Amino acid sequence: MAVTFTELPVEELTKFVNAWGTLPCEAAGRCDPPPRSEGLAAYLDLLPNADAQLTPGALTRVANRLHAIFSAESSEAAAQQLTDLLLGTGVCPALEVAADGSPKAVWRVNDPDEVLVAASGLALREYAAAHGFHRIGICTGDHCVDVYVDRSPGGRRRFCSVTCQNRTRVAAFRRRRAAAAD
Repeated sequence: MAVTFTELPVEELTKFVNAWGTLPCEAAGRCDPPPRSEGLAAYLDLLPNADAQLTPGALTRVANRLHAIFSAESSEAAAQQLTDLLLGTGVCPALEVAADGSPKAVWRVNDPDEVLVAASGLALREYAAAHGFHRIGICTGDHCVDVYVDRSPGGRRRFCSVTCQNRTRVAAFRRRRAAAAD
């Protein structure tokens, strides 16, 4: 049975990967994944019972696959990984008729287990096509491997959050101060 869905917002994509990915959880010292999927089914415009497909194991597997794209060594490698990911889902565009009779653009997959992979991959594809793969990445903060999407005007983001940026700056300041004291 085909399942239709809408794209996952790119902000939710990064939250999802950082919450459920194995590497971000280990780097942050979190051993247990979050207790639930935090409403991913609602973002994807799925039926309420579709949350059953979003098991903790499935969420972790998808997050790890996406993390690999964010951490790819080159734009070419990221593009190939993303293309392979989308091809593997069998995702295709579709139209549905909304309750008011107007057409609604959606995406469709035949396997319900592929919905989150396809929705996440499509969000990342849209962002990369519009802004380039150099605008996605892994935090350069100490002990952090969270992913980020760079929406800054200059395109120079290197940290997942201001918190990581500040921690890194404070640590560098303390190292310089300790070296000067020696």
